[in-house]
This record gives sequence, C-alpha cells and structure tokens, in this order.
Amino acid sequence: MRPSTILVKFHEPALKGRNRPVFINKILHNLKLATKDLPIKNIWHKRLIIGLSINPEAEISEIAERITNCFGIAKFYPAYEVEKNLDSIFNLLNEILPNIKFDTFRITAKRPSKNFNLTSDEINRKVGTFVQEFSKSKVQLKNPDLEIFIEIMEDKIFVHTEEFKGFGGMPVGVSGKAMALMSGGIDSPVAIWQMLKRGTSVDMLHFHSYPLVDKSSIEKAYDLAKVLNHHQYKSTLFLAPLSKIQQKIIVEVPPAYRVVLYRRFMIRIAEKLAISKKSIALITGESLAQVASQTLENIAAIDDASSIPILRPLIGTNKDEIIDHARKIGTFDISIRPDQDCCSLFVPKHPITAARTEILESFENSLPMDQMIENSIEETTEKTFTYP
Repeated sequence: MRPSTILVKFHEPALKGRNRPVFINKILHNLKLATKDLPIKNIWHKRLIIGLSINPEAEISEIAERITNCFGIAKFYPAYEVEKNLDSIFNLLNEILPNIKFDTFRITAKRPSKNFNLTSDEINRKVGTFVQEFSKSKVQLKNPDLEIFIEIMEDKIFVHTEEFKGFGGMPVGVSGKAMALMSGGIDSPVAIWQMLKRGTSVDMLHFHSYPLVDKSSIEKAYDLAKVLNHHQYKSTLFLAPLSKIQQKIIVEVPPAYRVVLYRRFMIRIAEKLAISKKSIALITGESLAQVASQTLENIAAIDDASSIPILRPLIGTNKDEIIDHARKIGTFDISIRPDQDCCSLFVPKHPITAARTEILESFENSLPMDQMIENSIEETTEKTFTYP
C-alpha cells in the first residue's frame, strides 16, 4: 500500500488574519506550478491544510523535492487515506507496521473536523493499545522511534508516519518584486534566495566585461539563475555590459575611487532597469566590512546613487555563514568555478574605504554619465528561465 496524498502545512501564512487567503492561494498557485509535470491528480485546500492527491505511479521523492523548494511550506507528510472509522485505521496499520522497525512509538491524533465520535485523547489511547498489542513495542511520548499521526477530516481520515521539513518563509509573489545584482560569486545568490524566501519575486541582473574577458561569468550567471528559479518557476536574467564604463572611469578617475564608482554606476543602471520592469527595490549580496567597498561609509556612498531602496539581506553575516548557506541551497559549487568577472577587472590595489559622496559626484560630473548608463542599458540582453 502506498500513500495516496501528501498533506502540506504552513506556519507564517497561517498567522495573517484576514489576509490569510491571499497567502494560502499563492502557495496553492506555486505548488501547481512546481508540480505541473508530475502525476498529481489535484491539489486541494481545507482549513489550514493543503493536500496533493497523487497517482499510484508517483515518485514520492521527486514530489517531495518540489514541495521542499516551494517557499511558505513548513512541513509535509506522505499520507494514507482511509475511511472514517477506527477499523480502517487498524486495517491500515496491520499492513504497514510490519515494514517499519521500531521499539517505541507515539500516537498523535488531531481533529481539524470535530464530527467524529471520539476525542483526540480517546483516539490516541485506542490506537496506541492496538499498536502496542500488535508490535509489543512501548509507548514513548518524547523522541519515539515511530510517531503515527492521525488527521480526522470531514469525510475521511489521513494517517502518516513520515515528516518532511520545508523551508518555511512566505510564498514567492506576496512581497512585491525586486531587481537583484547577481555576480558569479558566493554571496549574491544567497541574498536572492533569502529574499525569495520572504516572498519577493526577483529579477536578476548580471554585469559582465565581455569581450574584454571570456564568457565564464555569464555562463555561471545562467547556471545560478536556473538553481534559484526552482523557487519561483519563472525568472528573468539581465546581462548588462560594464567594460566601456570601466574603461572610461580608468581614464578619468584616480585608482582608489574606481571600485566605488563602478558600484554607483551599477546601481544606477540596475535602478533604471528595475523601474522599467516594475520592481520597487534592489537587492545586493553585500556583507558589512567583508571587502573594501563594503565599509559602512562606502555602502552609504553607494546608496546615495539610488532613489529606490537597496536591500542587503546578508549585511550582518560573515563569509563562513554565507558559504554554509550556499552549500545548503545548491549554489556553492557553481559560484566557486573559476571565471573572469567584471568586478576583478581594473581593480586597484588600495581602494578607498571611506568614500565621500561629494568627491564621487565631482568625478561623475566630469564623465558623460547619463550617456554611459543609457549605452549600457541599450546593450543589455535578457534571458527567461522557466521551471519545471
């Protein structure tokens, strides 16, 4: 006998009061997108539970991976569906318990629907007695080898013994849209992942210096976008050239100020693209004091170039924490591939660590800044990724 349903539960969206339906409907929408190519009969919602009714040939592991990557989901359970009586539960346990090794167990009954002739405690005792006599194992309420969950619904009962963890957070699409500056490095993909988890839809923008360097950073950006798209199902990656801007700055600006000016130009280009694509904020992977351009003074000088908010979800994390996170979400191995990126091109040995906005603006006033930005935007290309 195989599970016929996967029960999905959520935490944060359940706390949204009158707005709860908006969040639940977005989870339903995202689950349908995530599993549209899998053998799912239908996806339904009752009270605070979402269910995926699956076909007999469905691979639980494949469906579980898709559900895990769907933000907003805290836990989910492959469940057996039985008729609404105790005998049906006993018959099911007769069939599945011989295939499970355990010395201790616990019964956890819940009644989302109260139209059943037994309370949760009575169900726990009766089913617990049956399992104890059947298996000769002991009841243990804390850390048992096996926990049997029983969910009493309006017209059926679901029984499950396995629990899978989701990432939680909020469903992508409920927290507005932002444009992320994504390098080929470790930090920015993690920052994007964090914002997706908070429900933000994200367009990605990668700056490159091709043809002064090879296309390796562009190829990495493609691969990172594909991984991150597992969480939002349709993503756009913009590829903006920076080499001409860098060459112009090298001629006109002292070496120490170049890195911060590169960043200010990136921010201005990203802002114009973001506004044109209906994004209301920018996202970067900056972490305070990690490198010279990320001192508090330089971050303030970079912020001054934008009229829309710049979100930095990694601002208080260190490199080891970011690396650990990158490994968990599947971007680390891509990020550490060797590449020739725009950030390493024309970088001075001793960049300034406390740039003043008025000095930066004086350099910018000596440049045809508006034309440089427009030229880069005109040469920007885009690629759309869909998943699955």
